[in-house]
Amino acid sequence: MIFFVSMMSAGTVFGLLLSRSGAADYDYIQAMFLFENEQLYGILCVAVAVAALGLWLIKRSGRTASGQPLDCRRKPSHSGNIYGGLLFGVGWSMTGMCPGPILVNIGEGKLYAISAFAGAVAGVYTFGALYPRLQRWLHLPSIEEGPGQG
Repeated sequence: MIFFVSMMSAGTVFGLLLSRSGAADYDYIQAMFLFENEQLYGILCVAVAVAALGLWLIKRSGRTASGQPLDCRRKPSHSGNIYGGLLFGVGWSMTGMCPGPILVNIGEGKLYAISAFAGAVAGVYTFGALYPRLQRWLHLPSIEEGPGQG
């Protein structure tokens, strides 16, 4: 329960940071993609630096936040990484939102974010339904059912 509450608090702080920095604002994101405003590039660089430091510290400790041993193997690259990245980028550019900012925009009361959320949910569902066909066509890896701890 404490872990759940702390994760909710972390999510709230993350959402506030996205909102106040402009990283969830459609106009800022479009200005970034049109190379009219560099502010979000700086925010993204800081986020990468903070994440790299955090991952380094986690790997150094060898344990997860819940105290379990850390398994941090590198996943193999495949063509799906390229296609998925392109699809994600197109969706981000069109809507001005990726998954985190979708929820921030809904929380801010921006009704257009509900359609972006619906599109994201529909995209995930469609991808899951089409994965067996895509797997053969694009030579993608099989989907595993998790770490097998259940």
